[in-house]
Amino acid sequence: MTHFDLTSATAPAALSVGGLVDYIKAVLEDDPTLRQMWVVGEVSSANNHAKGLFFTLTDPDTGAAINAVAWRSQQARLTTIPTVGEQVIALGTVKVYPQRSSYQLTVWQVLPSGDGLKALRYRQLRQRLAAEGLFDAEYKRSLPTLPQTIAVVSSPQAAAWGDIQRSLRHHHPGLRVLFSPATVQGDSAPVSIVAAIDRVAADGRAEVLILARGGGASEDLECFDDERVVRAVANCPIPVVTGIGHQRDESLADLAADVCAHTPTAAAIAAVPALADLIDAHHQRIALLKTLTAEHLLDAQSHLHRLGQRLLRT
Repeated sequence: MTHFDLTSATAPAALSVGGLVDYIKAVLEDDPTLRQMWVVGEVSSANNHAKGLFFTLTDPDTGAAINAVAWRSQQARLTTIPTVGEQVIALGTVKVYPQRSSYQLTVWQVLPSGDGLKALRYRQLRQRLAAEGLFDAEYKRSLPTLPQTIAVVSSPQAAAWGDIQRSLRHHHPGLRVLFSPATVQGDSAPVSIVAAIDRVAADGRAEVLILARGGGASEDLECFDDERVVRAVANCPIPVVTGIGHQRDESLADLAADVCAHTPTAAAIAAVPALADLIDAHHQRIALLKTLTAEHLLDAQSHLHRLGQRLLRT
């Protein structure tokens, strides 16, 4: 315990009530963390007043609570209206009211907790990576016309790997395929996918990489929105084709890839043109070349004929 001698010249000066409250106000309102922060809690009370919506956020585990207000001018911008019993995440700033020596959270935005927080983090990450240029079309690389070796990153147990093998055997027999296995679902998936991409890059033989998995629930595909995976795709030294999920799914890895196909089979077709199509295109070019050559010969013969006629007249 600390003792103060009130008769001593070094005794601490006493603060007025106003001075103490002003100090507390400065400490709280000048703190950068408290100026803009997200708070998760359960709405334990709510009162829609003429000035705004006053509500209380409570921590069900500890019983801690904080009063909050969304002023009337801000309510139309709220994604969700706080309702008693709901778990929400609120964005706001701490404000101190000296006259009643209290503080509360002034709220700018309210989202449903859980999925709402997940969606918020997704949007923030997408905006940040987009600002860095990871999704810009100008950085997309063209796929090789006729690759001899491709790499596939997927799970060895996934149906996607089987679909890709069947498609490649049918459309382009004889193609060399390197398989780099990865976990494509769960908490360990991002690290596993990045390692699989790094293995392909270190090997150096593949000319294009396919990153694939079949469809599933949105939470099953979350690893493809992980920043580590997105950066690995964007920084891969060879073009990347993604085939993740179904038509309705679009991951951040898809946005970073050079080509995005909506199924593993479509990714295989996009990465390697069908051999039959290449043969057809070759025959079409031969036919076009023959036509152009014949036209050129006819023009030359016609020109020679005109020259011969002019010589005869002279």
